[in-house]
Amino acid sequence: MTTRIFGSGIRRREDPRLITGRASYTDDIRLPGTVHAAILRSPYAHANITSIDTSAAACQPGVIAVYTGADIEGHLNPIPCAWHIPDSNLIMPDHPAIAKDKVRYVGDAVAVVVAENRYQAEDALEHIDVDYEPLDATINPKASTMDGAPQVHDDVPNNIAFKWTVAGGEIDEAFEKADVVVKDTITLQRLIPNAMEPRSAVAQYVAATGNLTLWATTQNPHIARFLSSVVTGVGEHKVRVIAPEVGGGFGSKIPYYADEAITSFCAMQLGVPVKWTETRSENYQATIHGRDHVEELEMAATNDGEILGLRTTVYAGLGGYLSTAAPGVPTILHGLMYSGAYHIPAVHGDIYGVFTNATPVDAYRGAGRPEATTLVERLVDLVAAETGIDPVEVRRRNLIEAFEENQDVSTGIVYDSGDYEAALDKAVDHIGYADLREKQAAMRAEGKHIGIGVCSYVEICGLGPSQVAGAVGFQGGLWESAIVRFHPTGKVHVMIGSSPHGQGEETTFAQILAGELGVPVDDVDVIHGDTDNTPMGWGTYGSRTTAVSGAAIALASRKIKDKATTLAAHLLEADAADIEYDDGKFFVKGSPDEHKTIQDIALMANVAWDMPEGMDPGLEASAFYDPPNFTYPFGTHIAVVELDTTTGQIELKKYVAVDDCGVQINPMIVEGQVHGGVVQGTGPVLWEGAVYDDDGQLLTGSLLDYAMPRADNFPDIEVLSNTTASPHHPLGVKGIGEAGTIASTAAVYNAAMDVLRPLGVNSVDMPLTPTKVWQAINQAQNGG
Repeated sequence: MTTRIFGSGIRRREDPRLITGRASYTDDIRLPGTVHAAILRSPYAHANITSIDTSAAACQPGVIAVYTGADIEGHLNPIPCAWHIPDSNLIMPDHPAIAKDKVRYVGDAVAVVVAENRYQAEDALEHIDVDYEPLDATINPKASTMDGAPQVHDDVPNNIAFKWTVAGGEIDEAFEKADVVVKDTITLQRLIPNAMEPRSAVAQYVAATGNLTLWATTQNPHIARFLSSVVTGVGEHKVRVIAPEVGGGFGSKIPYYADEAITSFCAMQLGVPVKWTETRSENYQATIHGRDHVEELEMAATNDGEILGLRTTVYAGLGGYLSTAAPGVPTILHGLMYSGAYHIPAVHGDIYGVFTNATPVDAYRGAGRPEATTLVERLVDLVAAETGIDPVEVRRRNLIEAFEENQDVSTGIVYDSGDYEAALDKAVDHIGYADLREKQAAMRAEGKHIGIGVCSYVEICGLGPSQVAGAVGFQGGLWESAIVRFHPTGKVHVMIGSSPHGQGEETTFAQILAGELGVPVDDVDVIHGDTDNTPMGWGTYGSRTTAVSGAAIALASRKIKDKATTLAAHLLEADAADIEYDDGKFFVKGSPDEHKTIQDIALMANVAWDMPEGMDPGLEASAFYDPPNFTYPFGTHIAVVELDTTTGQIELKKYVAVDDCGVQINPMIVEGQVHGGVVQGTGPVLWEGAVYDDDGQLLTGSLLDYAMPRADNFPDIEVLSNTTASPHHPLGVKGIGEAGTIASTAAVYNAAMDVLRPLGVNSVDMPLTPTKVWQAINQAQNGG
C-alpha cells in the first residue's frame, strides 16, 4: 500500500459538510444571552449630519441600547489602513467606525441599535431621526480629481489620496523612436464581490478578565485580532478571533471593517454577547467593492511588432475611506505587473488613488493584476491591428524566453521561472487557432461574426517576503507558520496561521503532509481559523496560502523526518547515516524488510520508553517560512465569442485555459480554481458592474439589478497545464486561485473587440451588454 498522494486529484474533504448543510457559519453561532445589533446606514452619498435623535428608537420594544458616533468617541479608535505606500504623498483621513459629522457614501454607518432580537433592532432603526444637509457627490475616479469636484475629505485636495509612479527604462526615447503608437482608454468598472454568505460578527466580552472573543467572517483571523486590538484598545493577548466557515470571500473578507468594531464595542458596553449579520442589500452598500479604474494607455512599437514602451495614467477609485489594503492594490499589485510576459524595455505609469462618494474599494479576486493584464493585453492587440500582424505572432515576437530562475523586468521585480511560449503554443495548438481564423473569415463572408481573444499573462502572488512587504509599506509581515503534531496512534494535527475558506487547503495541506511523511491523508486534520489554537499567520489572499503556508508545513514535516530518522536509527541499532526513508518507512540501507513505520516512530516518541540520549519526547515540529521572493504563475487563455448583430448579444462559445502554477498538489482542485476564476473574470466583460447615479445612489443594489454570470452562460472551460517549478519554493508550487480571473477578463474582452472591430467599433466600455453593443454598432455604421 502506498501513501504517495501528493499530486493526485483526490476529492476535497471539505465538501461533504458544505454541500450537506452541516457546516457552521458565523451567523450560526448561538451563545446564551445573545442580543442583536442592526446598523443605520446613510441614505446619502455625501452629507453633513446636523442632528441625530435616538430617543424614540430607545423606547421601542426589546431595544437595549442605541449608540451614535458621539458615543464611540474615546472607546473606538479610527479604522486603520494597513498598507502605507511610500513615496506617494499618501493622505489617510480618519475613518470613524460610526460617522459623527459627515457621511461619505451610501451605507456609511450612522448609528447602531441593540435589541433582544434582530427584527426588533431593525424595526427600531426606523425611529432614529437624522437630519442631513445633502452635499454634491462625486463618483467617477478621474472626474473626482478635477478642480471644482466635490471634496470627499476637506484635507485631501482634489480627492487625491496618493500619486504613485512605476518607471523603468527610457520611456521618452521609446516613444520617440516608435513607428507605431497605439492608445486606448479602458474603464474597469466597480464590481460587487457577492460572496454566498454576507458578513457577520459575534462579539463576547468578559469584563472580569478583559477578554474579547470575536467570531467573524474573515479571511485572516490573526490580522483581525491585531486590528481589533488597535481599534478597541483591548490587549492583543486578550483578543481571540475565530473564523468559522466564511461562505466565500474573494477578497471582500480581507479588510477589518467598522462593523466588527461596532459589534465589539456593543458587547463591551453591555456585557453580553452581541451578534450582527448584514443583509444582502447592506452587503452591496457596505462591504468593499473591487476594481474601479479609469486607465489611459499608450504603447510604442516598431512596424515589426516589437514593443518598445508602455505608458499609463490610471485613476483608481478608493471610495469614501481607505480600506485595509486599498493603497496597495492599484500600485504594488498592479503597476509592477506592467511588463506582463514580455520584453518591454521602458515602462512608466502614474497611478492616482482617488476618494469618491462610493463604497470603499479593496482587493477583489485578482486585486490589481486583472487591471494590469487587461491593459497590457489590450494594447498588444492594438499593436497587432495597427501593424497588420496576427495577435498571436505579436505576442510570440515579444515573449520573454524560457528561463529557470530569475528574470529581471523593467518594473524592477524579478520573475522566478517561466516558459511563456510553451503555454502560448499549447493553447494555440489545442484550440486550433489557424483553423479558427479561417473559419472566422468564412463566417464573416456569410454575415456571421465570431471573435478570437488571446491573453498571455504573468501574475505576482505568493505574497512575501516580509522585508519587501515592509519596504512597500505593508503594515505587517508576510511569512507563515505551521505546527505538525503526531499523536501516539500516528494520527496528525497540522495547525496553521492562515485561514482557508474554500480553496481546498484542508485537502491539499493534508496531501503535503502525506507526501512528506507517508501518513494516510485521512489521518491528517488541518486546524485553522482560531487565533487561540493556531500559530501566528498573516492571512489568506493573493494566492499565497498554499505557496507560503504549504511551504511552512513542508519544512515542519522535514524537521519531523529528521527526528524520526534519528529515532529509527536508535530503534534499529544502526547509524542515522545508514537509515533510508521511503513512503512512511525507515529502514537500514539494503534491508527494507526490517523497518519502522512513521506510526511506530510516533508511538515511541510519545511514550518515550526507548529514546536516544538527549532526545526530547514527542514528535512535533514548528516551522516559519518567509519566502525569498514572490511566485509568478503564468499562462495563455484563448476565448471565442459570437455576436448577434441584430440584438448586440455576445455569447462565449469556446474557452481554453493553459496555466502554469508550478508543481500541482491536487490537479482537480487546480482545475476547479481555474473554472471559478474564468467565470469571475468573464462576468465584468459581459454582464457585471456596479452602477451609481450622479448623486451617489447605488442603482444596482440587489441581485435583481446586478447581473451575475450563470452556468448556462458558459461553454465547457477546457483546462490544460504545464509545470515550471518555482526554483525558490520548497515544493516548487506557485499559486492558482486568481489566475483564471486575471487572464479571462483580457481574453474575453479581446475576443469581443475582435468581433466588433470589422464593424467599425473600436472601443466599448465593459460590461458589453446587448444594448450597449447594439448602440455602438449602429452608431459606427450610421456615422453617429
